[in-house]
Amino acid sequence: MNEQANPAHREYQTAEASMIHRDLHGQFSRSILVALVLTFLWVFPRGEVQGQSYDPDSILKAEGYITPPDEVLSAVLAPRWNNLSFSNPNADGSWYLQSLSDGLPHIAEFSKPYHELGGTFIDFAANRSRNLTTRGNVGFRLHSTDGQTRDIQVPEGARVSNPSWSPDGQKLAFFAHTPAKTHIYVADVSNGRSRSITRNRPVLATAVTGFSWTEDSRYIMTVLVPNNRPPMPTRGPVWTGPEIKVSEDGENMVRTYPSLMGTPFEKDLLEWHLTGQLARIEVENRRVTEIGEPTMIRSVNASHDGEHFRVTQTVRPFSYTVPASSAGRVEELWDIDANVLDTLNDTPLNTGIRDDDDDDDEDEEEDRRRSMTWAPDGNGLIYLERDPPPDSTEADSAAAAEEEEEEDEERQRRMDRVMRWVPPFGEDDTEVIYETSTQMTSARFSEDMSILFGTERRGQSTHTYAVFLDDPEEKHTITRFNSEDFYENPGSLVSDGLSLGGGGGGFRFGGGGGGSGTVRVSADGEHVFLRGTQYDENPEDVGPFVFIDKVNIRDGEKTRIYESDNDGVFESPVVAVDLEAGRFIVNRESPTEVDQNYLREGSNLTQITENVDYTPDLTRAAKHRFRVTRPDGFSFPVTVTVPESFRPGHPMPAMFWFYPREFTDQESYDERFRTFNKNTFTGYGTRSMAYLTRLGYVVVEPESPIVGDQGVMNNNYVHDLRNNLSAVIDTVVNRGWVDRGRLGLGGHSYGAFSTANAMVHTPFFKAGIAGDGNYNRTLTPLAFQSERRLLWEAPQVYLGMSPFLHANNMTGALLLYHGIKDQNVGTFLIHSPRMFEALNALDKDVAMYLYPEEAHGPATEETTLDLWARWVAWLDKWVKNPPPPGGEKDEGGL
Repeated sequence: MNEQANPAHREYQTAEASMIHRDLHGQFSRSILVALVLTFLWVFPRGEVQGQSYDPDSILKAEGYITPPDEVLSAVLAPRWNNLSFSNPNADGSWYLQSLSDGLPHIAEFSKPYHELGGTFIDFAANRSRNLTTRGNVGFRLHSTDGQTRDIQVPEGARVSNPSWSPDGQKLAFFAHTPAKTHIYVADVSNGRSRSITRNRPVLATAVTGFSWTEDSRYIMTVLVPNNRPPMPTRGPVWTGPEIKVSEDGENMVRTYPSLMGTPFEKDLLEWHLTGQLARIEVENRRVTEIGEPTMIRSVNASHDGEHFRVTQTVRPFSYTVPASSAGRVEELWDIDANVLDTLNDTPLNTGIRDDDDDDDEDEEEDRRRSMTWAPDGNGLIYLERDPPPDSTEADSAAAAEEEEEEDEERQRRMDRVMRWVPPFGEDDTEVIYETSTQMTSARFSEDMSILFGTERRGQSTHTYAVFLDDPEEKHTITRFNSEDFYENPGSLVSDGLSLGGGGGGFRFGGGGGGSGTVRVSADGEHVFLRGTQYDENPEDVGPFVFIDKVNIRDGEKTRIYESDNDGVFESPVVAVDLEAGRFIVNRESPTEVDQNYLREGSNLTQITENVDYTPDLTRAAKHRFRVTRPDGFSFPVTVTVPESFRPGHPMPAMFWFYPREFTDQESYDERFRTFNKNTFTGYGTRSMAYLTRLGYVVVEPESPIVGDQGVMNNNYVHDLRNNLSAVIDTVVNRGWVDRGRLGLGGHSYGAFSTANAMVHTPFFKAGIAGDGNYNRTLTPLAFQSERRLLWEAPQVYLGMSPFLHANNMTGALLLYHGIKDQNVGTFLIHSPRMFEALNALDKDVAMYLYPEEAHGPATEETTLDLWARWVAWLDKWVKNPPPPGGEKDEGGL
């Protein structure tokens, strides 16, 4: 809205006013979106308007949800979701899936009532996880590389999620969510038409929040709402007793979980919500086969033919001291009649107390039936199993040490085996596929299971080899790699399927062992493929490139069949259209060009996407990446984004945004930057601080390493925090970009914690923005971040790092924001209100905004826009136009 806007439009937007009509498919055109936003999402003009001045205080005190200036609003709401990637192909690569979004979720969806039970959030009206209600898309669209598109039919008014291609690539299944139910729909790829296969039996998506196809594309496995389900338990009007917690024997270093159950009623309610009916649905005729009785199903993994199942069930008791996810579980092998053929795993409730025998039990378990998966050829299960260690001997003679050494050698010589277990899965239904005297980390197969690919790790060294099972005595080395030789990484085996690095297949909670579980072998059966990224030792100067090598299995000879460009651009293969012929869909990007997909055939490139850079001014803005050095000689990188409006000789206000981390020395710290890619396009999200450059702020994003000996790094926390910031400030001021007297600082979570610390331990900043932070480390006494010492072992560290205890030293104005439903274990909601009360009592300048239904970070459109409006007003008041020293504090508070 321009500065001549009608004054009546300078009102605050409420939650009700923020809702924008969506069309049938929920797709906003960009032009309609901008028009609606600028017409109906009323914003604050930021200059003189018809005789009235822009007043940050009125914005900061405004009731209801409000929106930020146009410059920020248009960036936050830009429809980046319309940009396309050809990364989710069906089986033959004829179609690629795009999920259609309508932008940020709204507070209306987040406000729908739900049950909060031990960290499990359930939309009880619709029998599904709350995440499925608050997230999702409005449709699906298919694309081909020759420009064809096809929309998938979705139920009117429903939101959709969990798209999953059938293994034959001819169908697409997905969840359709209405306010009261979730159903599975299956669409015919040839015409886009879909139909529900669950009809009058809605899905129970409370614990198992997905479904899976069987490998023959005939069946879909899911969990349904049980028939004749008893009514949902209800709490009586009168409390029946207190909430109870009683300690158990042993040290229990349990974390500070925010959402725990407190009554027997809640335990019963959780069991009711989790109890569902396992079902196999025949897609063609929608025939439902119920498997077993309703139970608390946690996960399901079906065999290729849908006749056997690995079923994991949650078992009681539940706990008042740990989340519901810590409940005991039993994994069993079932047949189609729900006969329990074997118990694969039995894990008790994890209360956090370790038994003295736990380590021994774990050693035994890791030798027994490891890495179990369905065989790629559909015949039974495959797993690894190692011989048990020899019995330890006790000796008090001089030979004890020698005997122990011999036992260690014997342990190393224990045989490790790849086993096949076939129906009916009895004790005698196993066979050895392969055995070796060295322990395997993993084992994979070619699709026909004629070749085994094993991996062994010892220390930093990894050996990947192949064994032709008709000649099992000979190992053929594919790669040997020591992780300390970072720049010599030979790459990883390419899997079967078209995707070359994620993005395919949709959510699979079961399924066979094929697809990405098998190794891609050439048509002649003699070669495999390695895909890797080659980094340069000087990543600031030389960008990385991606390669694919064709490797002869028997002699290890390599032929490079693909190598990407790295001259000012980063190219990465997304899909192998024809791997051996060298035909790929690739993604190309550069610092000045948004990601686009191309069809590469040798040296020929054909662009197949028309993605949009929605913030071209930010792409053009000058970005500077450089290192600064602290007085102790430690160096670290900083990224500075300078507004297009900057003019030499006119330093600007700056906003710092950071997140400190702990390290032991310069070498370990610098390892983080070996994978830096100077040729990538900078993408922006809904909370990117770079948007502030549109309002005349330099944005400074510094690293902030906290360095010390292992286990005691935080002894130097305050010292390093101060020196990091001081070195950065000196540098950006000396380069002429930034006005030292107009600095703001902010961060989220640990960054918020560190923002408050910086403002009580340094005089550098006029204002701070701190979100979802912890401000009193005595409330996390059993370790935090990388700090492993307890409060009582390092009291001065905990106290010195608690800005709440130093609030009297706050040197700038602090804006606090917090999600009322924050589930992060270290950042309870209590922190922000207590910090506000302390600062307010100490006559400091402070504001606080608590956001309904938000967790650890804003999610809804209303909250996100409101935050930006408050942030901009806060920075304008205290940083861009700071009051003179000793200026009056607002008597009304905030």
